[in-house]
Amino acid sequence: MTPPPVRLHTWLRLQREGVPLGARADALCRALRGCAEVRQAFYLGWQEAARIYSHEGSGQHLPPGQGDPLEASDQRLFDCLAGAGHLGLDQVRQLDCWLSGRLRRAAISHGQAFDLALEEGRPGLLLVEVHEGVSLDWLGWVHELLDTLLAVSSGLQRGSPLLGLDPQPSLLLDAEARPLELNAALLALLGDRPLGELAGYLPVNQRSLVHACLDQRRAIENVEAQCGERILVWTFIPDPQESRVLARCREATEQVLAEREAARARRLYRLITENTTDLISRHTPDGRFLDASPASWTLLGYWPEELRGRPAQGLFHAQDLALLVQRASDALEQDGYHTMTFRIRHRDGHYLWFETASRAIRETYTGAVVEVVSVSRDITARVQAEENRRRLAEVVEANTDPVLFLDADGRITYLNPAARRTLLLDEEQPLPALAELFSADELLRLHEEGRRAAESCGVWTADARLQPPGGGASVPVSLVLLAHHAAGGERYYSLVARDMTERELREAQQRRHQDELAHTARLVTLGELASGIAHEINQPLAAVVNYASASQRYLQSLGRNPQAAERVAQGLERITEHANHASEVIKRLRAFLRKGQRRMQALDVAEVAREAVRLCAWEAGAKQVAIVERLPDNLPPVYADRVLLEQVLLNLLRNAIDANAEAHPGQPSQVELEARAGEGGWLDIEVRDQGPGLGDAELERVFTPFYTSKPEGLGLGLSMSRSIVEGFGGALDGQRGEPGGLVMRCRLPVH
Repeated sequence: MTPPPVRLHTWLRLQREGVPLGARADALCRALRGCAEVRQAFYLGWQEAARIYSHEGSGQHLPPGQGDPLEASDQRLFDCLAGAGHLGLDQVRQLDCWLSGRLRRAAISHGQAFDLALEEGRPGLLLVEVHEGVSLDWLGWVHELLDTLLAVSSGLQRGSPLLGLDPQPSLLLDAEARPLELNAALLALLGDRPLGELAGYLPVNQRSLVHACLDQRRAIENVEAQCGERILVWTFIPDPQESRVLARCREATEQVLAEREAARARRLYRLITENTTDLISRHTPDGRFLDASPASWTLLGYWPEELRGRPAQGLFHAQDLALLVQRASDALEQDGYHTMTFRIRHRDGHYLWFETASRAIRETYTGAVVEVVSVSRDITARVQAEENRRRLAEVVEANTDPVLFLDADGRITYLNPAARRTLLLDEEQPLPALAELFSADELLRLHEEGRRAAESCGVWTADARLQPPGGGASVPVSLVLLAHHAAGGERYYSLVARDMTERELREAQQRRHQDELAHTARLVTLGELASGIAHEINQPLAAVVNYASASQRYLQSLGRNPQAAERVAQGLERITEHANHASEVIKRLRAFLRKGQRRMQALDVAEVAREAVRLCAWEAGAKQVAIVERLPDNLPPVYADRVLLEQVLLNLLRNAIDANAEAHPGQPSQVELEARAGEGGWLDIEVRDQGPGLGDAELERVFTPFYTSKPEGLGLGLSMSRSIVEGFGGALDGQRGEPGGLVMRCRLPVH
C-alpha cells in the first residue's frame, strides 16, 4: 500500500516550496502513518558536529538512549547507511550506536531505516515501523519512490506559490470541494488526526461555498466552522482557470465567543431594560432626564418620551428636595456613586417611596461628570411594612400581656416588659429556658399539639400555668401560640400569655355561688319532700316501738313461757333492722344536704339514679306514679360530683312526677328512667313522662332562670341542672315525646 495521495502531494509540494525542514519532516511522517501497515514513522537529521541523528519536526520522539549522552555516537549507523542505503530495524538494534539503544527502549524492532535527505547537503534518516506480520519487501519500493520524488521535485512547476509559505492554515480544493494540497500550518492544525477528519474543520456547506466561489468569481469571507470547542473563520478564494479554490482559515475562537457574549449582553441589557420593573434612567449632571426605560409608565405614569429633558428634581417631595440634591451631587462628584431613599410624585399626584442607586460617567481625560445612570426601585410597600413592624413592635412593648418569641427549636429569643414583670426577671437577667416556665406535661403539649395546630391553622390556644423561673406563685394564663415565617423563610413563634388570675377568682366565686344555690335548692326540695321523709323515718320508728313493747311483755313471762327468750331475741333483731333502716334514711338525707366543695370522681350512673329514685319514691307513690327503671349494670363510669348529679336526676324525676299528676289526676301513670351508652364516648340518661308536654316556645324558655309553669315554683331547677351538667362537660336538653309528654336527656362524657 502507498501513502494517501493527498498527504503525499502535500509533502511533495512542501518539499518543492522549500518550507522549513521540520514542516516537511512532519508532512512525510504523517503521509507514511496514513498507510494501514505502518505503526510509526520518524525522520531524524544528521548532526555533523555531534555525530548523532536527532529528530526533526514536532511529531512524537524516540526516548533517549542508554549510557552517557556526551559519549553518544551514531557514526557506525551513518557509515552503514551510506553504503547500503537501508537497514532492517533488527540490524540497527545490533549496531553499537546511540540510536540502537533508543530503539530498544522504545521496543521498536520490525521495520526499516532509510538513508533519506530531505534537505540538500544534509543527510537524514527515515525510520518506518510496521505491524507484526507485515512483509518488509514493499518498504524498499517506498524508499525508491521517495528518492525518485525528491530527485524530480526541484524541477516541478510550483502549483501554488503562496500556499507553502502561508502562515495561516490553507488548502487547495477542487471544483467538488475535495482537498488537493494542504500547507504546513494546516497539517500542524490537524496534528496526528487522519485526513478524513479534515471535513470537520471546514464549514458544513463547503461544497456549496466552493461552487458559489467559482461561479461568481469572487472571494467568500468570514465563514465560521465549529470544530469541537474551536471556531475557525474561513475565506474561499477562487482560481477559475484551474477550477480550484484556495481556502484559508484563522483561529477565531476567542474573538467569536467575545462577539457572541457581547451580542448576548446587549440583548440581555435590552431585555432587562424593556421588561424590568425597576426604572433605569440616564441624566445630565444637573439631573435632567436623557432617557428612561419603559418602567417609567408603570411606576410614575410617564412614558420615556415625556420625561426626556425634564428635571428629575421637579418630581421630588418638597421636604426631600433641598437635602437630597446637594448630597447626591457631592457624592457623585467625589465617589462616583450614590444611593438615596426619597419620595417622588406620581403623575396622579400621590407620592411613592423610591430607592435610587446612581453612578457617574466621567470624561476620559478631564474626569468631569458628563452623565449619570440611575436605577430606581419602588419601595413603598417595604417602607410601609417597616413602619407597620415598628408600630407592631411598639404595641408588643407596651402590651400588658406577657409576649414571648420562640425560635424553631423552642428557645426563647425575646420577652416583652410585661413578660419580665410576670416572671420576676430584671432587664439584665438572661432569657430563661421554656422548660423553666411550664410543667413537663404542658411543655410537651405546647411542643407537639401546639406547634402542629399553629403551623396548620396559624393559631393555637390553651390554658396553662406560668411559673417564674426564680420561684414564686404560678400564674394562670390563657396561651395563644402563633406561627410566623421570617424574611429568610425560617420558622418562629410568638406566645401571648394572658393573665387569667382574675378570671380564675371569678370562676371560683361563681362555683361557690352555684354550690350555695344548689344547696338551697336541695333544702327546698327536701322541704317539699318532708312528708315522704317523715314517712320514711316514722315507719321504722313505729316498728321499733312495737317490737320493744312486745319484747318487754315476753320478758315478763320468761318464767312461765319457754319461748319468751326466743321471741325477745327476734324482737331485738327486728329493732336493729328498722333502726339501721332509719339510720340509712338519715345518712342519705345528710349526704344529699352536704355543703362543701365539689368532689369530682368516677361514678356508676345506675347507682346514683337508683338513689335519686329512692328519695322521691314516697312522693311518686302518693301521686300513683310508677317509676320504671332501665338501668343496666354494665354502664361505663362518668366523672362528676355525686351529690350534684343526684340533685339533677331528682329534679328531673320530680318534674316528671308533677307532670304526670297534672295530666292524670287520681289515676295511675308511669315515668321511665333509662340510661344507655351513646355514640362518640357519651352516656345518655333520659327521663320520659306522660304529662301534657310543652310547646316549642316553652321548650326554648324552660331552661331560662326564674321561668316556671308551676304556681309554687321558683324557676331555678332546670336552669341550675343545666349549669351543673355543663360543668361536668355534658349537656341537658328537652324534646317532645313520641306518644306525648316530655323527654329530658342528660348527656355526660364517659370517663
